[in-house]
Amino acid sequence: MPKLTDGTRGTIAKAEAPAKGQRFIFDDHRDAPRGFGLRITTAGGRAFVLNYTVDGRERRKTIGPWPTWSLEAARAEAHDLLRGIAKGNDPLEEKRRRKAEPTIADLAEEWLRKHASGLRSESAIRALIENDLVPAIGTMKVSDVRRRDVIDVIEAKAATAPRQAALLLGHARRLMDYATDRDFIPANPLAGLKPASVKVEGRKDPLRAVVRQRILDHDEVRAFWTGVETADLHKLTALALKLVLVTGQRPGEVAGMHEREINGRVWTIPADRRGKTETSHTVWLTDTALEIVADARAEIDRLQRRRAAPWAGFIFEAVPGRPITNAALCRAVDREHEAFGAKQVAPWGRWTPHDLRRTMRTGLSACRVRPDIAELTIGHTKRGIVAVYDQHGFDDERRAAMQAWEARLSRIVAGEVADEPRGEVVMLEGRA
Repeated sequence: MPKLTDGTRGTIAKAEAPAKGQRFIFDDHRDAPRGFGLRITTAGGRAFVLNYTVDGRERRKTIGPWPTWSLEAARAEAHDLLRGIAKGNDPLEEKRRRKAEPTIADLAEEWLRKHASGLRSESAIRALIENDLVPAIGTMKVSDVRRRDVIDVIEAKAATAPRQAALLLGHARRLMDYATDRDFIPANPLAGLKPASVKVEGRKDPLRAVVRQRILDHDEVRAFWTGVETADLHKLTALALKLVLVTGQRPGEVAGMHEREINGRVWTIPADRRGKTETSHTVWLTDTALEIVADARAEIDRLQRRRAAPWAGFIFEAVPGRPITNAALCRAVDREHEAFGAKQVAPWGRWTPHDLRRTMRTGLSACRVRPDIAELTIGHTKRGIVAVYDQHGFDDERRAAMQAWEARLSRIVAGEVADEPRGEVVMLEGRA
């Protein structure tokens, strides 16, 4: 066997290409490991290779092309490979495994399909994974991901959305748990990663969201109530926002109200439309609420004359067959905040549709509605042992609470109720 030599006049450069197939020249130099050589193709391409045996099978590993790899570097690499082979490693098997290993984007799609599909929070989970995690590290192989890579993504999110950043951290940790279970990695690099590890300049505890306590003051309530139907937004959107304030129900639940859910004065929100609970909820509709629903139906009738599609039964229909979304309500409020007289209130800024619900709940306390009745009225469920043993619905009390709030809202709009000082609300016992 000849000794391989580098350079323009060396044996590597002068070696002739075969007429067909491949030609191998194995290195006889004293520094060359056994099985190290040069492969030459009919086109004249030259690459360093290493022949080795694993479990009785002969295998060949391509080290790299010449002259990209120098002879000295290729010999050193061959020695390193043989040391690994002596320990039981197989370079070709590692290459195959590496090629088959998923990227974070591949793993995320599989995990979302198997563990998020069908969940009520599926869209929210997908949004965080697909809009934040995948764009940042999606092209990385799973085994290449380090703790710092994910922390960087979480810190970037925490700078603007601390609560969402905390959720993203939890989803990322579970995603890497899944990679560990599938044996793509030996251990989860995010195991034990605590929110305190996330740092954002100027914030002591960046993943702790500021509890939103924003409510509308009486001036804002009046400005909203008198201006919402004349603002530059769809009438059904305006009516849906008013019903949120009147009933105190979640904006998404109001936006999706369907004709079949209404029976006289009782609106039953089915369990499959309630994001945070697994039970249905009944809402007693006051005169004001019924007027809003009637106005919405009249608007639907007016719009029906302009299109051939039949009405699907949604009270606040955005397009044929589909109701207004919570996101659409938020965009409408943000766009028309000046028309609504919305104020900037630190640290929360202008009010949102959900703040209408909080305003109504605060108003129930101002009406001296018992706290437990107020909570049931807006759709919060009983907790703990009470939820197990107390199955009474308190329908009469909830109806009285709705009537009390309707009367108070009417006085606020008329300017007959002065704003109370902001601070802790004392919730007194007693019937409304």
